[in-house]
Amino acid sequence: MEKNNRFFFIAWVIAIVAMLGSLYFSEIRNFVPCEMCWYQRILMYPLVVILGFAALNDFYPFKYLVMTFSMIGLGFSVYHYMEQKIPGFAPIKACVGGVSCNVEYINWAGFITIPFLAGTAFLIITLLMIAVKKPVK
Repeated sequence: MEKNNRFFFIAWVIAIVAMLGSLYFSEIRNFVPCEMCWYQRILMYPLVVILGFAALNDFYPFKYLVMTFSMIGLGFSVYHYMEQKIPGFAPIKACVGGVSCNVEYINWAGFITIPFLAGTAFLIITLLMIAVKKPVK
């Protein structure tokens, strides 16, 4: 297994775990996703397919596509986490999605929330893509 292939594979496993975790929270625990959660899902779910293809084919150019998705997703996660943890940061508006984005369904150890978990996954995927090097021909 090539070195880049390992990075793609590890990132793929992280994306799968993140996707299954979000499905667990919504489908088994019945937590209704807020608007920001949907944006993070929209950015994470395609990574499962993209990274799977990249891992199986050691396709270096997908590095940039994956980094684009993961860095934007990280931005959404950080913003969402700040809405939950910083008083007064959440916008003063009626939530149109049914659930306010500052609701904390989980709060493990006082700081681990769902956007924290998503942000961690996006951050690790981004760091793994930084580690991917262009293959020498």
